[in-house]
Amino acid sequence: MDPQAKLIFTASLILGTTITISSNHWIMAWAGLEINTLAILPLISKSHHPRAIEAATKYFLVQATASTLILFSSMTNAWQTGQWDIAQLTSPTSCLILTTAIAMKLGLAPFHFWFPEVLQGTSLITGLLLSTAMKFPPITLLFMTSQSLNPTLLTILAILSTALGGWMGLNQTQTRKILAFSSISHLGWMAIITIYSPKLALLNFYLYALVTSAVFLILNSINTSKLTTLMTSWTKTPALSAALMLTLLSFAGLPPLTGFLPKWLIIQELTKQEMAPAATIIALLSLLSLFFYLRLAYCATITLPPHTTNHMKQWHTNKPTNISIAILATLSATLLPISPMILTIV
Repeated sequence: MDPQAKLIFTASLILGTTITISSNHWIMAWAGLEINTLAILPLISKSHHPRAIEAATKYFLVQATASTLILFSSMTNAWQTGQWDIAQLTSPTSCLILTTAIAMKLGLAPFHFWFPEVLQGTSLITGLLLSTAMKFPPITLLFMTSQSLNPTLLTILAILSTALGGWMGLNQTQTRKILAFSSISHLGWMAIITIYSPKLALLNFYLYALVTSAVFLILNSINTSKLTTLMTSWTKTPALSAALMLTLLSFAGLPPLTGFLPKWLIIQELTKQEMAPAATIIALLSLLSLFFYLRLAYCATITLPPHTTNHMKQWHTNKPTNISIAILATLSATLLPISPMILTIV
């Protein structure tokens, strides 16, 4: 892609995100979401491969539908209450439509089917944008309207997302699809705590973005898109494979790694809110995700292919290791001891 075009699309992504997260009016928030959608489409389809074009088409249709629902929800609320302010969402019908729209935007179950297919049709760097930056504006809308939303509906969506994200990721062999279902599962943790502690949900999203960035950049550096090529990564880059194992275990939420912090705090907050059954269910469902994280870590660090595979083995990686990978991987594994400071900042 031409550098000038890439610069324009990247600037548009930043502009759309800034407009959405800083607006109090529904029309401005909707405009920011539309700018984001239109800016990411060329980045998804830049390879001109049929899978990339299919992914861009699916992404456009889903995001356009969700944006239409957001606009319809805000118009219904303005019609009934005369308010266009995002914080003044009081109509029950508007709250229900908005919850559905944000679930479609984020890829929460049962509106999750587009996300693994879109992620599979894109490059790893574009997939990183879709998993982190593109989820920030709708999550911001979820935070700003959290006190108006139905807690029972959000809890059901969260438990369903955690269950399906873990269950459907078990039999995947493509790393991008595994990371897509991992994202769906993590979004369930954010959705269940949003109403009770928006700051905790925001902390969860920040740490999720940190660990996701580390995993995507490591996979991009070792040029791995499926488990069979991941098995040879230890021979090519043992240091990156070890860092990948630590970040995956942090993804799974194992102590004493960084990913344990949000799960621990969310379960503690749910227990304080007298939602111990929901906390128990979501904690048990996260064991499904733990299984495929362990499988990925096992393939990256312990398993070597026992026979000759059909793909070309790249014994030397062509991409120089970026210093940001080392920083992100270190933070993904070591932020738990300074967690009290993180909580005071958030």
